[in-house]
Amino acid sequence: MNNPAYPIILFDGHCNLCNSSVQFIIQRDPNKQFRFASLQSDFGKSILANFNLSTSQINTVILLDSGKIYTRSTAALMIAKRLSGGWSYLYAFSIIPAFIRDLVYNLIANNRYKWFGKKESCWIPTPALKDLFIENN
Repeated sequence: MNNPAYPIILFDGHCNLCNSSVQFIIQRDPNKQFRFASLQSDFGKSILANFNLSTSQINTVILLDSGKIYTRSTAALMIAKRLSGGWSYLYAFSIIPAFIRDLVYNLIANNRYKWFGKKESCWIPTPALKDLFIENN
């Protein structure tokens, strides 16, 4: 599935920060344009493999949109651009070169378990949200 009809956000299903971010996005996505899958799921692993991305280092959010992959701060900004409210204004930070934005992103990503904690298993969405998730394993 390289060109799905909707943007897909791949996230670390064990990360408390990542799970909170998914819930944050869902609350600010009134048109339900995004779909979600954990990086640990079979679907997530297949997307990583299709785009020759490491399946062992999953310290980034990934946005699959129109057959293109976006990672790290670029993915976060592309997601924010589509959210309701003033969150789309964060996309203005895209004028900063990615290697500079990613320094901050990597600092947070590399410390996310220490600062925000880790779950033993992936977060399971409520029945009302289940349709937004591609695979839950």
